[in-house]
Amino acid sequence: MNEYDTNRIYDTVKDIGYLKTNDHLNADCYLLNTCHIRDKSKEKVFDEIGRVRKNYKNKKKPIMIVAGCVAQAESDEMIKRDPYIDIIIGPQSYHKINKIIKNFNFKKDELTEFNTEDKFNYLDKIKNNDSGVSSFLTIQEGCDKFCNFCVVPYTRGPEFSRPFNKIIEEAEQLIKNGAKELTLLGQNVNAYLYKYGNKSYKLSNLILELDKITELKRIRYTTSHPKDMTDDLIECYSSSKKLMPFVHLPIQSGSDKILQLMNRNHNVEKYMQVHRMIKEINNKVEFSSDFIIGYPGELDTDFNDTMELVKNIKFINSYSFIFSPRPGTPASKLKPVEKEIAKERLINIQKVLEDYQIKKNETLIDKSIEVLVENKLKNQNKYFGRNVFLNSVVFEGEKRHIGKLVNIKITKTNRNTLFGKIDENKNMRAA
Repeated sequence: MNEYDTNRIYDTVKDIGYLKTNDHLNADCYLLNTCHIRDKSKEKVFDEIGRVRKNYKNKKKPIMIVAGCVAQAESDEMIKRDPYIDIIIGPQSYHKINKIIKNFNFKKDELTEFNTEDKFNYLDKIKNNDSGVSSFLTIQEGCDKFCNFCVVPYTRGPEFSRPFNKIIEEAEQLIKNGAKELTLLGQNVNAYLYKYGNKSYKLSNLILELDKITELKRIRYTTSHPKDMTDDLIECYSSSKKLMPFVHLPIQSGSDKILQLMNRNHNVEKYMQVHRMIKEINNKVEFSSDFIIGYPGELDTDFNDTMELVKNIKFINSYSFIFSPRPGTPASKLKPVEKEIAKERLINIQKVLEDYQIKKNETLIDKSIEVLVENKLKNQNKYFGRNVFLNSVVFEGEKRHIGKLVNIKITKTNRNTLFGKIDENKNMRAA
């Protein structure tokens, strides 16, 4: 979502004469767009500001803007800690960025209101210039779930769903720009619900509408909440021709006790039910997930329940982290699990998760798979794309392959990447 937001900021500031530059040593304005999910995000911001300060020591100081969720959550502290910061702007105030830059007069400024609707009303009038083969498209922001460990409700505000027609219009623009794949984004993307008159539009309606666009080849969405995996969305894994057979569905823990302590509002059986229903509709669908290890109150029995869940589902890709308390959240006040115990548990679960990932990748060796080619790798005569399961694929190709669905025969793999070569026979038959 930060990548999408950053691209929209670039689109916005063009109206006041600012353009994106790769010349970091001679910029007029330096903007850091931040995320607050992980523990070290704030410190990375200050490290980056330190580098800018050093680079501009004998030059005119650029306008220094800190934007995004760290800015929203830590605004007062950040300005006090580092006077080099000129402007703090939260993720729901990006529509004011032109005005604040134009009127900047060396006085500190801070914009951290929740104006999600105003923001999108403003951005809807500005052309999205992203020209990637695979593009992001935000459809929903904010969260009403209030998981006890999560800072999102405090940094992005309540759940807000963009108008259905505006999303379709932006999707059509991205496809006109060259997008062959769209990833629909939201903090709770499957909670998308837009009401207009007597009609209600859900994520499933968006998917099926996008399915009709001939030039679009692939549809994805992230991130989902198990509570919002409704029957109509699950049915899309059968009815949609372009929805990819891959679900990123964070569970965080395989223990009902820990899920309750987290205030996740679902249990393991609900999660397993969703898994079963999707697999029954389309057995080609694979799953990935997120896991928080060492959440306050987690005992060996709770961790063992999580390991059992992992072994039952065999996720093909997952993210796992030791619990990191976010300031201001209910969980930040709880007594953490001993660091050494949490580290040992993380090592154990990551080994199992990585084994499943490697084994899944190895099943693809000597097979021909469909890859959407996104770009040429820098300084190499190799090209990059992804398969239906979002695996990275690297192969020797040609410029004409960019933006195309190409059959690649996999010759080797590592944990994160598949390597292969053009399957000329299959591509000729497909042509």
